[in-house]
Amino acid sequence: QVQLVESGGGLVQAGGSLRLSCAASGRTLTRYAMGWFHQAPGKAREFVASISRIGGNTAYADSAKGRFTISRDNVWDTVFLQMNSLKPEDTAAYYCAAHQTNTDFYFLRENDYEYWGQGTQVTVSS
Repeated sequence: QVQLVESGGGLVQAGGSLRLSCAASGRTLTRYAMGWFHQAPGKAREFVASISRIGGNTAYADSAKGRFTISRDNVWDTVFLQMNSLKPEDTAAYYCAAHQTNTDFYFLRENDYEYWGQGTQVTVSS
């Protein structure tokens, strides 16, 4: 199975940027579609972005469109989430997730994903 470790979270002012990374070990990431989700205190975990196994297809939550970019490096088995123009409402723990697939589709639902990282905290101050 694949192990996922997120990094890159932190405290940033509104309007700033962060780049989250998700490093995989145990299996090559070319087997998996990848997703980013976030969870704010007291709220359910929500979809942010997904990228297909080869990287040809991406999807974003409406709140992320135009501000966030998901990408992957299958040589280094790492997935990224570039977050620009951050808002206080983006404050949450961010999780990466992996779904094993033979397709080049993205996946939007939390239940689609078998493997999860421990999360990295993003805090955006106003």
